[in-house]
Amino acid sequence: MFDDLDPDVLRRRPGVKWSAVAPGVLPAWIADMDFPVPQAVRDVLAGSDDLGYPAWDDQPWLNPLRDAFAERMKSRYDATFDPAHVRLFTELIQSLQVTLHLATKPGDAVAIHTPAYPPFLQTLQDMGRRLVPIPMLDDGDGWGFDPERLAADVARHDCRALILVNPHNPTGRVFSRDELAVVAEVAERHDLVVISDEIHSDLTHDPHRHIPFAALGPEAAGRTVTMTSASKAFNLAGLRCSVAHLGDARVREALAAQPPLLFGEVSSLSVLATLAAWREGDGWLAEVRATLDRNRRLIAASLPAGVRHHLPEATYLAWLDFRGLDLGPDPAAHLLERANVKLSSGPSFGPGGGGYARLNFATSGPILQEMLHRLRQAIA
Repeated sequence: MFDDLDPDVLRRRPGVKWSAVAPGVLPAWIADMDFPVPQAVRDVLAGSDDLGYPAWDDQPWLNPLRDAFAERMKSRYDATFDPAHVRLFTELIQSLQVTLHLATKPGDAVAIHTPAYPPFLQTLQDMGRRLVPIPMLDDGDGWGFDPERLAADVARHDCRALILVNPHNPTGRVFSRDELAVVAEVAERHDLVVISDEIHSDLTHDPHRHIPFAALGPEAAGRTVTMTSASKAFNLAGLRCSVAHLGDARVREALAAQPPLLFGEVSSLSVLATLAAWREGDGWLAEVRATLDRNRRLIAASLPAGVRHHLPEATYLAWLDFRGLDLGPDPAAHLLERANVKLSSGPSFGPGGGGYARLNFATSGPILQEMLHRLRQAIA
C-alpha cells in the first residue's frame, strides 16, 4: 500500500519535509510520514459543507473529541480517563507551554529525559525554566536511565515539574511499568506536576506495550497532564489539533481562571478529522505499523558499518550513533553534504545528542533503501 510513493510527486507537496530540501536530497528529518492520510479523514475534510460555528463553541463539554479520547484510551490501553477533564489545544507544544505557564514560574527547574525533542528544549529556554536533564543511558542492549540520579537531581534542583516523553523521542524507547513507577515515586515525593507526552503511543511496536503514566494509579493520575494527538500516528500535524487530559486539579483550576479564549481554539475541521482518524482509521494504522516494523528492521540490517543503534520500540524514528566514525559532533551536516540525505541534527536534541543523528523511516521501502545506500556510500 505504501511502497509506490513517487519522490517527484512528494516534492510537489506543500509540506515542509520535502519542500525545504534541495533537488536530489532525500528528506529523513522532520517527524512527518510520507504516507497519504486515511480515507476517512480525506472524506470528512472534502465532505464538510458546514463551516459555521460548531455546536460546542459555547458548550465545550459537547466537543466529541472528549469522549473519543476517553474511549480510545480505554479500548487500546485499558486506562480510564474522565472526559470532563479533557481540553483541546492546537498542538502538544501549546499544551506544554500552557501547562508550564500555569503550574510553574520563571526560574523553576523542570526535568526531562535527554536527548529530548528540540521544541521542548526551546520551550524551556524561551519560558525561562531551568532544564534538569535525565540522561538516557545506553547499556549496550538498549536505552534506560539511572533512577538514583533522577531522584537526586530532582531533589538537588528543587524541580517543580517533569516532562515525560513516552514513547521516547528520539531513542524510540517504551518505558516499562517499573521505570514509570520510579518516576511516579519521585514525582509524589517532590510534588511534581508530570507532563506526559504520549503522542507516539499508537506507534508502539510488538511485543512492547504502551502504559499511560496516569494509569499507574490515582496518585499518579492526580498530578498528570496527559498530552496526545492523532498528528503522528495518522500524519495530521498540519491540522493543528491535540488533546490534553488535565488530571491535576491545580492545573484545571488555573486554566479555568483564565479568559476562555486566551489560548485560542482548534478548528471544527481539525476536530472532525481527528475524530475520523480515531474512530475509523485503525485499519489504515495497522498497515502503517506493519510498514514501519519492516522499515525499522531494514535499517537494522542495512546501516553502514560502524553506526550503532537500537531497534526502536516505538515511533518511526531511528536514533543513530555515528561517534565511532569521526564525523564530528553533527554527523547530519556531514551526511547532507556527502550523501544528499537530510537527517535531524543530533546536537539539536540537547545533552547526549553530540555525534548522533535521527532518521525518519516513515517512507516507502524503495526510498528508504536508497537513503541507506547513499549513507553506506558516503561512509565507505
